[in-house]
Amino acid sequence: MKFSAILSVLGFGLAAVAPVAQAADYPSRAIEWVVPYPAGGGTDIVARTLSEKMAKSLGQPIVIANKPGAATAIGASYVARAAADGYVIGTGDTATLAANPFLYSTLAYDPAEDFASVGLMARFAMILVVNPSVPANTYEEFLAWAKDQKDGVPYGTPGTGSPHHLATELFKQRTGLPLVHVPYKGAAPAVQDVMGGQVPFMFVDSATGQQYIAAGRLRALAVASAERLDSLPETPTLIEMGLPAFEAYAWQGMVAPKGTPAAAVDTLGKALRAALEDADVLAKFKSMGLDATPSTPQEMADYAEAERQRWGEVIRAGGIKVE
Repeated sequence: MKFSAILSVLGFGLAAVAPVAQAADYPSRAIEWVVPYPAGGGTDIVARTLSEKMAKSLGQPIVIANKPGAATAIGASYVARAAADGYVIGTGDTATLAANPFLYSTLAYDPAEDFASVGLMARFAMILVVNPSVPANTYEEFLAWAKDQKDGVPYGTPGTGSPHHLATELFKQRTGLPLVHVPYKGAAPAVQDVMGGQVPFMFVDSATGQQYIAAGRLRALAVASAERLDSLPETPTLIEMGLPAFEAYAWQGMVAPKGTPAAAVDTLGKALRAALEDADVLAKFKSMGLDATPSTPQEMADYAEAERQRWGEVIRAGGIKVE
């Protein structure tokens, strides 16, 4: 056999063995976790809390890289374009994977085609809250009061297309109430203005709102979850109040670039699910008003697709656009 032929055969053999060896060695170096929000926020805290536990089980460090901007599109695009080798992962949330393709006329990534799902992580339930000066102590009283407001009822959100905005738009479409959107640059200023009486109500996420509800600065009238929240056992769900299947969450999951080896996705997914069952993590999440939502990669992919369909319909019906 000629030398070139021998090299060809050997090369083929090495090519066939290399992926197996690589999969067996994974991970062999640090992993970069892209968070598409600034450091210090709820999404960042979730990633850092989970990464600490995952790094121990994986035997390699996980480095958090904050890449905020453009409603998560900057961070998402970075992950989508990264090498599909398991060493770049990212947080994908309601905006990244469900809302953005309908909100923006152009998007630098395709949420359905550019990512491999690793697993869901957590979700915040949305809560309908009012300023205590609003003459409504119950959901029914709020409906009656809102219908009587001739100039409409303003509501605050952290911004156009946010989960809080989409939840309220769905509420508007389902109830027919005359609601007027007042977008803010973030959840904190929106909540401050509801507490200050500049706007009478909003849908707030459980992580942001629970401390103010407990302090009496916001009044909770209903929750947009399938069941009542442990932290608000007396507050009914919107489903109980006559809005069938009304659920709205700000949710998060882990993604990797499309084409990431299945073995790497499986390894990451197992480490993620183990972290989500850790007692320290669960205690941290509870303190933040978060529900841990461990899942398989396929369950996350199915959930994201269902959320795309659901919120896409709401966005189209409301004519919502972000340019």
